[in-house]
Amino acid sequence: MVYVLDAATAPQHAALIDDMHRVRRQVFVEGLGWPLAVDAHGREIDAFDTDAAVYLVRADPRTGRHRASVRLLPSTAPHLLGDCFEGLCTDGVPRGDDIWEITRLCMTPGLPRDEAVYSRRTVCAGVMEFGLLHGIRRYSCVLSLSWLPTFLSPGWEVLPLGPPQEVEGDMLGAFVITVSAQFLRDYRQRHEIPLGVLDFVRPQAA
Repeated sequence: MVYVLDAATAPQHAALIDDMHRVRRQVFVEGLGWPLAVDAHGREIDAFDTDAAVYLVRADPRTGRHRASVRLLPSTAPHLLGDCFEGLCTDGVPRGDDIWEITRLCMTPGLPRDEAVYSRRTVCAGVMEFGLLHGIRRYSCVLSLSWLPTFLSPGWEVLPLGPPQEVEGDMLGAFVITVSAQFLRDYRQRHEIPLGVLDFVRPQAA
């Protein structure tokens, strides 16, 4: 299952959220060399890890440790593309209640290949499932072109929002992903992913 964690439910999974932020440090700061802030606890947390953020997190069912995750943000709230990379969009940043941003997709380093592949595929299915359940038509994203083959590998419909540009020595592009029920059906069947991968955690009573 993939947990859906937001401001109300994340405190129930504080250890898993901390694990996610440490994996983000491993992947994006140590692995890719991105100049991102790391706190005193070794966590990569940025200005967009706000109460508006929703995290889809796959955890190991035996240990509860992070396996794969992604951050989703409504485009009507502050988000990476709209606040930091607006210049990547030829016709302006797409915004609306039916457009969300997808960022920080990552897997725990060192997983067995089969587990890493299945975790990534399950989270990708969860992204589509979340979109369909919440009336989202498109996801926007900022992407290093070095990640483009991996990003395109699920086979979803991806369209550019403008030509790539060099930013701090890296070639970046802005894209949108179309949310599609047909894609989700085909993707689930192709990779034997069960229906309903998302676990909507209920907030604990005060």
